[in-house]
Amino acid sequence: METISRISSMLETARELTLEAAQSAASNRILNSESSSRSYSVPHIKKLLDSRHEREVLDGMRKVISLMYRSESSHPFFSAVVKNAASGNLEVKKLVYIYLVHHAEAEPDLALLSINAIQKSLTDSNPQVRTMALRTMSGIRVPVISQIVSLAIKRGCGDMSPHVRKAAALAIPKCYRLDPNTLPQLIGYIETLLGDSQYFVVGPAVAAFLEICPEQIDLVHKHYRSLVKKLVDMDEWGQISTLRLLTFYARQCFPHRTQKVKRAVTKAFYDDEEQAQQNGEDEGEEYEVPVVDPDLELLLRACKLLLQNRNSAVVVSVVRCFLYLAPPEFLASAVGPLVALLRSPQDMQLIALYNIVAVAMREPKPFTRYIAHFLVHANDPPHIWRLKLEVLTIVFPHCGTHWKGVIISELEHFSKDTNPELVRESVRAIGRCAHADSTTTDTCLRILLGQVSSLDGNLVSESLTVIRHLIQQDPTSHKQTVIQLVTYLGTTTNADARATIIWLVGEFASIDPDNNIAPDVLRILIKGFTDELEVVKQQIVLLGAKVYLQHLLKKHPQESAEAMALEPSEQPAKIEQQIRNEWTEEQSEDQTDSNQVPEDEAAVTEAISTEEKEDRMTLLWRYVLLLARYDTSYDLRDRARLYKSLLASPSSTHLANLLLLAPKPVPHAPSPSETRKDLLVGTATLVVGPEAGYHGLRGYTKLPDWVQSGQEPDPSLRIEDIKSETTSVPSSLTAGQKLDKALREHQATVPPPRRPNGSAAPGGASGKKTLDQWLGEEEEETEEETETEEETDSEEETDSEEDDSEEESEDEDSGEDETDSESEAVHKEAQQLLGARQ
Repeated sequence: METISRISSMLETARELTLEAAQSAASNRILNSESSSRSYSVPHIKKLLDSRHEREVLDGMRKVISLMYRSESSHPFFSAVVKNAASGNLEVKKLVYIYLVHHAEAEPDLALLSINAIQKSLTDSNPQVRTMALRTMSGIRVPVISQIVSLAIKRGCGDMSPHVRKAAALAIPKCYRLDPNTLPQLIGYIETLLGDSQYFVVGPAVAAFLEICPEQIDLVHKHYRSLVKKLVDMDEWGQISTLRLLTFYARQCFPHRTQKVKRAVTKAFYDDEEQAQQNGEDEGEEYEVPVVDPDLELLLRACKLLLQNRNSAVVVSVVRCFLYLAPPEFLASAVGPLVALLRSPQDMQLIALYNIVAVAMREPKPFTRYIAHFLVHANDPPHIWRLKLEVLTIVFPHCGTHWKGVIISELEHFSKDTNPELVRESVRAIGRCAHADSTTTDTCLRILLGQVSSLDGNLVSESLTVIRHLIQQDPTSHKQTVIQLVTYLGTTTNADARATIIWLVGEFASIDPDNNIAPDVLRILIKGFTDELEVVKQQIVLLGAKVYLQHLLKKHPQESAEAMALEPSEQPAKIEQQIRNEWTEEQSEDQTDSNQVPEDEAAVTEAISTEEKEDRMTLLWRYVLLLARYDTSYDLRDRARLYKSLLASPSSTHLANLLLLAPKPVPHAPSPSETRKDLLVGTATLVVGPEAGYHGLRGYTKLPDWVQSGQEPDPSLRIEDIKSETTSVPSSLTAGQKLDKALREHQATVPPPRRPNGSAAPGGASGKKTLDQWLGEEEEETEEETETEEETDSEEETDSEEDDSEEESEDEDSGEDETDSESEAVHKEAQQLLGARQ
């Protein structure tokens, strides 16, 4: 019973505690909500900002900054915040500077009240405070204080702290935007900061140089080699700016030189082969190789280390440097890191692919090793697979036979996809592959012909367009292709496909006059003329005009040949006169022959047959005109009327020939990015395109041409000031080199060890001895030992007491015994070496 009562009492106390905790929590919540509502009131915050306690001021500044970043009104606190600009608390000062930079442009008069406090902070003992003050003063966009900002930058350039000097470099572009009249002063500051010893100061200085005075390349001469050495240690943004500057600098200061080198000829093993080589070949063909300036090579070798950078923009900048400055072997080493960027997210993949396409258009061979990275994946978005297909077609002519087959198979597979855009681009890619490599033209044409019978109208129309381009490249070798295409007219229902086939028949069927199938095709097509679409009807009428014109040219071959030989201005009048004379002669002959009886019946039948043939072609043409005359399309009727007027008058026959049967220009299907070929690699304009905006993107600068040989600046301008080694140790030495140098200096200052007889040790100050010196020294020591033994025998009776000087001599004797033991060991080793040599 006691245990039950104890448990019940414990439960009761727990219940009471729970109720109390709930009540206290509710009251705290109410108090917190009331305090929060009161704490964000304007009077309360102003009271905190005007307080004498730094803790309350800090709390008030935090509330103001929170209001500012929540896009709530924080302008009423401007005067109260400015009062705390001279606060000694570093946290309060940071928040005040943030507020001033954000609101100074809206309240320029009140912002000027804080300038004195900020100027005092420029002389603070804490470098962090000086950095914040300089950054804030340059961020206050008030034009009145431009000279004050310039003086602050001048002071920051000579500051002992590198962080303050970095802030000064970052403030230079802001000061220039504030007042462009301060440019002469800012150029001097940039020149000072470019020679700074700290790499993280030089990076912002280079960025300021590129924004303010990129054309004043003379400022870079004496800092060129130091910039190259500091390039590896800079941060990513400094590396990007420095690589851009050095790329432009190299184009303007290093001429593009080449030298002729003879190709090495291998010597044959047998004499008869060597004689055959001498008779059949030259000693060696000459070819040009680029000559790289030593300073340019220094830059290229420093850039190689940046290919392992984690920032993709740095890798692209290095590729740009190699593409426009270096020999091909440097670019080949940079292609791998560039292709590795395809493993990045899709937004970075897009930028990497644009740069890969731009580089591949100039140097496609290095990309042949990485073809597998450009195969289209199922989850690739359209803007990715378009560029991948383009890269495949660019690299296609330089691949091996195996990869060519793989690429064509991939394109054939994607040409049967359900996505119409992917189908269209894949078929066009097949056509570009066929144009680029003539050995694969038959294979590509066979694939395209197989797709003509597809049920996909998009695929058929695109395939026929590519086939038309291939036929126009070499019409004589594709006679059978045109005949094969005619067979698809009975099965293809796509209007664009039928129109393309009819155009090909009218354009290329007359190449072989003996096998001209155009009249028969026209005769068959006329039967279903009314059921065709307007695009097909237009091509049928055009085919009829071409067939009838060929018939007229066969009828008057001599006149047409003479007309082609005349000047263009004389051709119509001459043709008209000749045809009129011929027609008058034929009419007079017909009138005389009608009253006479022909003598030969065979001649009569032949004349009748030719007249019937001519009548058939004429009747066929008239029937086509009749069908077009009553069509519902105004455009078709106008076209038929035009062709009729051209072919009806004898004076316009030649004009019809020039209009209908003139050779068409060979179509060229360039790469989709052909318009971006001349754009600079690594720029935003390359990704957006040259048509971005009315004048393109701001800030784009074309790469300058190579400087002419003889006009480049003197290389002595790039010589650095070398400090003496006695004053300071170069920072470029490694730890081992510094240790070796310290040992050499120690050996030079320490005197050489003395021998027992007081003479210096052989071998100079360094103490190094040759083998002969060691052997000679051992012989002298043995003679001295025998002499000392005789002296000790004669002087056996001596006093036992010794002075302090005698003790010192005993110590020297013990040292001599140790050296004797060492010399004996060295003597034994020398004897062993001599025995081994013998």
